[in-house]
Amino acid sequence: MNPDLSRLQPYPFERLARLNAGVTAPGDLEPIALSIGEPKHPTPGFITEEVITHLHGLSNYPATRGIPALRTAIATWLSRRFALPGDSLDPERHILPVNGTREALFAFAQCVVDRTRDPLVLMPNPFYQIYEGAALLAGAEPVFMNTTAASGYLPDLDSIPESVWSRCQLVYICTPANPTGAVMDIASLQKLIQLADRHDFTIASDECYSEIYLDESAAPPGLLQAAAAMGRTDFSRCMVFHSLSKRSNAPGLRSGFVAGDARLIEAFLRYRTYHGCAMPPATQAASIRAWEDEAHVAANRALYREKFSALLGILAPLLDVQQPPAGFYLWPVTPIDDCEFARGLLEQQNVSVLPGSYLSRTAAGINPGNRHVRMALVAPLEDCIEAAQRIKSYLVSL
Repeated sequence: MNPDLSRLQPYPFERLARLNAGVTAPGDLEPIALSIGEPKHPTPGFITEEVITHLHGLSNYPATRGIPALRTAIATWLSRRFALPGDSLDPERHILPVNGTREALFAFAQCVVDRTRDPLVLMPNPFYQIYEGAALLAGAEPVFMNTTAASGYLPDLDSIPESVWSRCQLVYICTPANPTGAVMDIASLQKLIQLADRHDFTIASDECYSEIYLDESAAPPGLLQAAAAMGRTDFSRCMVFHSLSKRSNAPGLRSGFVAGDARLIEAFLRYRTYHGCAMPPATQAASIRAWEDEAHVAANRALYREKFSALLGILAPLLDVQQPPAGFYLWPVTPIDDCEFARGLLEQQNVSVLPGSYLSRTAAGINPGNRHVRMALVAPLEDCIEAAQRIKSYLVSL
């Protein structure tokens, strides 16, 4: 048995199930789940139809690198979305389709971390737990960069000591962030690139929430965009991870991509060839259509914008909560312990939320998720409004 498996911590939803064990929610209230960040808006019909139309391709083994048309569609979308210089992205060298960013974010650490060199892998705190698991199973030690209100819910790169940077091999960032929705600006991304050059580490930028933002005139920047603005069109040390799960409400499609440094793409392709994780032909065909269409993405943003407006109008007078610039989560401060808050809300109002401490680790003497809960605004608008009214009643009762 791989001894590193014993280092993995329970997933947040395992902990939530244990927390809520024995709770009897009110039978006269329908359950509303704000705990899981699974998009619930309808998947666009043209994506579903494209899958059905191409099911005849099941008689062929797909290539690990995907078909040229898919890589070209991805390169075209990336270049347009992040204002990359023309022809800076080569679909043959800079793009690799993946079966959702979750498996790619995990596998990437297994590919790039050298466990013989006492490695460190840095990640934001709170964080997507895949980063931690990937680091541990790659034989590295996770280092948690606290993101709090004081730092604008972003990593404070200047606070990381040289002794940590000197052992760092990989840095995970998430922008827009899960769960806070905070966005790293171009200057911060470029600072991280400069640190990567100085200390010889790789940056893995999880950008799966990049297409859910509230201001249509302020789309979140990306790591490749920051690199190109520095004149680094080889995208050295940079890898971005994108997905159709949130952008196109297609979590079941399991479709995304990685893009960046051609040297890293080549190594990751070699790893994935052995890993055996090629994207099915029908999924590739549907993904092409999805990356080529922006109308459904703008409509998706409008739905989330409506939810944020409605819920903040109900909750802000009673709860310390702000509108994030991006993502689909609220990250309020709770008036009581976050676990107590989450269990009590379920018990009294049949609404489930995720304790923030389950998304964080204690680092530098604090757990930055304490006294927060994550609320995922993925349910239909009317359900989200009903949940907010119930949360309001719960707050009044405290």
